[in-house]
Amino acid sequence: MISALENVVYPFVVKFNEYLSNYILVSLLVGVGLWYTIKTRFVQIRCFKEGLCNSFGGLSLFGEKNENSVSPFQAFMTAIAAQVGTGNIVGASAAILVGGPGVVFWMWVIAFFGMATIYAEATLAIKTRIVEENGNIKGGPVYYITSAFQGKPGKFLAAFFAVAIILALGFMGCMVQSNSISYTMQTAFAVQPWIVGVILVILSGIILIGGVSRLASVTEKLVPVMAATFLVGAFFALIVRYNYLFETFKMIFKYAFEPQAIIGGGFWYAIKTAVSQGAKRGLFSNEAGMGSTPHVHALARVKTPHEEGTIAMIGVFVDTFVILTLNALVIISTLYTSDGVLANGYTGAVTDVLNKTNLVQTAFGSIMGSNLGAIFVAVCLCFFAFSSILCWNFFGKINTAYLFRKKNTKKAVLVYTLISLCFVMLGSLVSSDFVWELTDMFNNLMVIPNVLALFALTNMVIGKIK
Repeated sequence: MISALENVVYPFVVKFNEYLSNYILVSLLVGVGLWYTIKTRFVQIRCFKEGLCNSFGGLSLFGEKNENSVSPFQAFMTAIAAQVGTGNIVGASAAILVGGPGVVFWMWVIAFFGMATIYAEATLAIKTRIVEENGNIKGGPVYYITSAFQGKPGKFLAAFFAVAIILALGFMGCMVQSNSISYTMQTAFAVQPWIVGVILVILSGIILIGGVSRLASVTEKLVPVMAATFLVGAFFALIVRYNYLFETFKMIFKYAFEPQAIIGGGFWYAIKTAVSQGAKRGLFSNEAGMGSTPHVHALARVKTPHEEGTIAMIGVFVDTFVILTLNALVIISTLYTSDGVLANGYTGAVTDVLNKTNLVQTAFGSIMGSNLGAIFVAVCLCFFAFSSILCWNFFGKINTAYLFRKKNTKKAVLVYTLISLCFVMLGSLVSSDFVWELTDMFNNLMVIPNVLALFALTNMVIGKIK
């Protein structure tokens, strides 16, 4: 019955996502990013150094514990924990397979404008948050959406956003992350998926029960370790393939504007595919404009909203221009160059061997050896995806509390957490393109009310940067 339902719904979801990604999503993301880039006079460039200082100035692996808020560094690390996940590894691989190496260029474009977008999101998260008498902080897109649109329209858009993020990140997003972990762990260590699922559920439950203070404490230690581990491996691979780096960058820029040469089809179809894949997977990776990371930025102990805005920008930079780019460079320099198996594109018998999940393992395996490459990617992906599970569950928890704020809040949050953990377990056992498409659909839908509020509250953001 479930399979029959999937067969009926899946084509509709794919078509709906195609329309959203190709037209609405690209227009909204690029539009709001360009809007705030101009309005803030290129804040992502002017305040980049300031953002670095604000992000790493309070670096500490043992930050001050607080049940209601987090330090700027903890907010920065928690945001990166949410941003750096399966989207950087599996999502980027899928985009490159479908749209060719040129999608990396469009991911850079989306991320550059996204830095201005996420500056506005974090600024508004601080500006519109509610601090209760007991010190408890409530903040996130639902609060600045209701500030932007008064009355019933604002309540509807906020509720729409809350439901979309619960489904996209809290449920199906966690399922996608756990599936990626179980697949790579099985490939690398021959560990049964159900064992991986049980371990993930137990660890996630322990951390999430501890609230925001325990989550922040874990992420401020986990993120630097996972980032350093991946950077060392990626730089090693690129050093080995340094003779192909010029060819790699050349392909990225060439196929950004001539994608039909590598993915086939007509020019306009190919360019639409490359741009939409860059936008869709770029969004899933850095989450700028999606409205997820403002939840943690709202909890930061900062002096001004502008300060947190600059910190948020660096999160997008690290996610896309560092981690995702290094991953893409390794893939392209090993598989798409003249001696690679994908030199002529993703066609022929290679499609039966390579897919979006094992592409990265194949790329690193060509440098480190198949076994060591599989192990390295499995460990990195385990770090990345697990941190995203923790943060995405937390974001869904905040929005569940908002939806049930007038009654039975604690019971609703408990039920939500249990359901989310069930999805984590389920994701480790089953894999389905249908789940990926549903996740993409609700990710896309989240963007709409969030971006509308960003446009409406322009003066509030600009007032802060001045």
